[in-house]
Amino acid sequence: MQKIEPKAAALAERYGADAVPPAGPWNDVIASLLMHRSVRGYRSDPLPAGTLETLMAAAQSASTSSNLQTWSVIAVNDPATRSELAKLANNQKHIEECPLFLAFCADLSRNERLGQVEGKTLEALPYIETFLVAAIDAALAAQNTVVAAESLGLSTVYIGAMRNDIGRVAEILGLPPRVVCVFGLCIGYAKPGAESSVKPRLAQSAIVFHEKYDASRDEEHRKAYDAALSRYSKAHEMSQYTWTDRVLNRLGPIKSMSGRHTLKNALKALGFRLD
Repeated sequence: MQKIEPKAAALAERYGADAVPPAGPWNDVIASLLMHRSVRGYRSDPLPAGTLETLMAAAQSASTSSNLQTWSVIAVNDPATRSELAKLANNQKHIEECPLFLAFCADLSRNERLGQVEGKTLEALPYIETFLVAAIDAALAAQNTVVAAESLGLSTVYIGAMRNDIGRVAEILGLPPRVVCVFGLCIGYAKPGAESSVKPRLAQSAIVFHEKYDASRDEEHRKAYDAALSRYSKAHEMSQYTWTDRVLNRLGPIKSMSGRHTLKNALKALGFRLD
């Protein structure tokens, strides 16, 4: 039997056997990235002492626009608070059971306070560009956290449902004006059976273009990915579905947004003008 090289096997698992890209340079970091999967079931085992501090060192090593560092994170340990957040997030029980739950926030309040102390009006603060910078900063920091956590043998899952009711989440977490939780992150040791297989992605040629955007092969890519995801969901999940199904169900009816269609007004209520 021919032996399959680890990188070829990892690429085949991530893309499916019919869409494997050429295998180039490789190392343990890349191998770990390709093995990422979301985990929604956690053991109660505590994390080693200093884990949070190590993960935050990794998070703060992410790029940040102009070194403004417009993000903050809240580690939520209180069971009652976790329970409230889980209810807001459509009863995602892993929020309650994971040993570490982090609420990542876009935070313009710290820089605003700096301006107030210095007696300066930060004229760029109210603009949507500045809010976007803060949200991107939070996402970059969180992804560094995920990579670091998984390198330590931990599992993770993002909780975008923190945006279902950002006003209530702000109340629960005591957020000042111009701070919003953009997502949560569960971290811990996966329960037996909770660590699913790597889910295939669209072929690289569907999302990577050269010189100019090219949608001419959209249908070809969609049909191939629908087949790959259908095979995966049949083998690993409770129901069989295609990528087309997922897109139409998630982006079709407004009710699928679970309240997030009011996000603009909710952000303004939290002090983000979005000019």
